[in-house]
Parts: sequence; C-alpha cells; structure tokens
Amino acid sequence: MEFEFNLEENIFNLHREFKSKTYKHGNYYGFYITDPKIRHIHKANVKDRVIHHAVYSVLNPIFEPTFIYDSYSCRKNKGTHKGVHRLERFLWKISKNNFKSCFIMKCDIRKFFESVNHNVLISIIEKRIKDENAIWLVKEVIQSFSPGLPIGNLTSQMFANIYLNEFDQFVKQEVKIPFYLRYTDDFIIIAESKEKLEYCLSKVSEFLSENLKMELHPNKIIVRKYRQGIDFLGYVQFPHHRVLRTKTKRRIIQKIKQGITEQSLQSYLGVLSHANSYKLSQEIKNLFWFNKIKNPEDLRDSE
Repeated sequence: MEFEFNLEENIFNLHREFKSKTYKHGNYYGFYITDPKIRHIHKANVKDRVIHHAVYSVLNPIFEPTFIYDSYSCRKNKGTHKGVHRLERFLWKISKNNFKSCFIMKCDIRKFFESVNHNVLISIIEKRIKDENAIWLVKEVIQSFSPGLPIGNLTSQMFANIYLNEFDQFVKQEVKIPFYLRYTDDFIIIAESKEKLEYCLSKVSEFLSENLKMELHPNKIIVRKYRQGIDFLGYVQFPHHRVLRTKTKRRIIQKIKQGITEQSLQSYLGVLSHANSYKLSQEIKNLFWFNKIKNPEDLRDSE
C-alpha cells in the first residue's frame, strides 16, 4: 500500500535507477513455514518484487521453449497432478501394462536452492541473453542473496528451471533416458533393470558434481520395483492403483480436526480425486461435518 500510494513516482525512480545503473537490490526478510517440513523463506521488499516480475516476464518466454516436456515445477499447464499422471503412463508403457517387471529410481538433489552456483547460473543465462543491460540486472537479482537462491522469489523458481534444464538435457540427450520426470529437485528414472539404473546413477551424479556443482542426497536415493509402489509428489503409485501418501493423509485429518472452512475441504477432496480414495474422501467429509455439529459457531460462519 505504501509503494502504491506513490506508484507513479516509485516507478519513475526505478526507471532512473536502471538507466544510471544505480539500482541496488534491498535486503530480505526471513521467516519459517511448515510445508510440511520446515522451510526458511526469504521475502524481498515490494520495490524489488516489482523487478522480479519484470525480469520473469522477459526471461521466462525465452527459456520456457527450451525446457523438456517432463519438467513439471512452476510451469504453465504442468504441476504435481500432471506429473503424477505422466508417471503412471510411463510405468504402464515400460511394464507393458504390468506384464513385465520394471524398476524405478527416485532421487533428490541435496540442499538444491542453497547450492545453486551463481557463476554457473549466470553463464547459462548468458548463452541466450546477449543484452548487457539485461545481464547487469539479472546479476543484481541473482547476487542479491547468498548462498544460492532464496526460497520466496518469483525469479528463484524460474532460475531453478533454467539451471536444471542443463541436467534435463543431459539426461535426455546424452544418457538417452526416455522415461524421466523432474519436479524442482526431485526426479525419477524408470528402466527395465537395476543395472540400467545403476549406470544412470553414476552418470547423473558425475554431471551434477562437475557441471552444476551439486550432489544427490545420499539418503534419498530410492530404487524400487514397480509392484512395491513409488512415492512421488504426494501420491504412491502401484501397478493397479494410486493412494495418497500416508503423511499427507495424517496431515489432512489433523487439519480437519483443528477446524477448516468448506473451501479447504473441497481443496482436499480435489487432491484425493487423483487417487483411489473413495473411503478416505467419505471419512474426511464425515469428520468435517461432525466437527461443524460440535462447533455451531463454525457452521454459522460458513453459512
């Protein structure tokens, strides 16, 4: 509200700072959220967030066409549910509709946002962006936070996709893995044998270390047979059905017991609609209305 009160003057001041290259990114305000694990979020001030939107609006249309199809984080017409359904189609295809065995490897990049190397990221961007003024501004945004990228900037999600697109291209073009999906720093590779996955693991680990200055989380490399189920993006996929992750189910039930709005209930039911969860859906509906009856004030508020 304070920025908008003198909006025109503030915008012209930003324009002058750009022309004279005196613009300096401000400090961040840090706080913690539980999502469900604890994350340290860093929030920029309004003036800098205006810049983030401007940078995003110019860079994203340039880099978006270069991304692989099976990158699902923070992209238009992608997201978790598209990724989960794509995983199911991959598994059907490689297992010949569940008649052949197949193996799944799920990996996680250790401290991804904290580990993004500024020089590597800038060099990737410079391959496509030649305008010196644009590069100056991109550097100002990237180098405003250290180490890595702040979780909280609009630009951080875009920069993450730009950074890991190098990895995606390596997996698809060099290692030639057709059945590969990524959501931010989580990725899955599917193959006919464990030996193939072991070969892929050595290749991707080497590339991450040498080219992107990153490493896989050693405790989050999971190799499983399809029939054992694979946990990805909040759901566990089995050959003939898909269920909600147990931790997610417990969290939803706990939230409902604490009291939620009917809008939140519909949101949870939407999440459940992507799994085989008729009984669970009925359970949380009953729990929701039972809580409403116990607390008539909440019922009046929803009306």
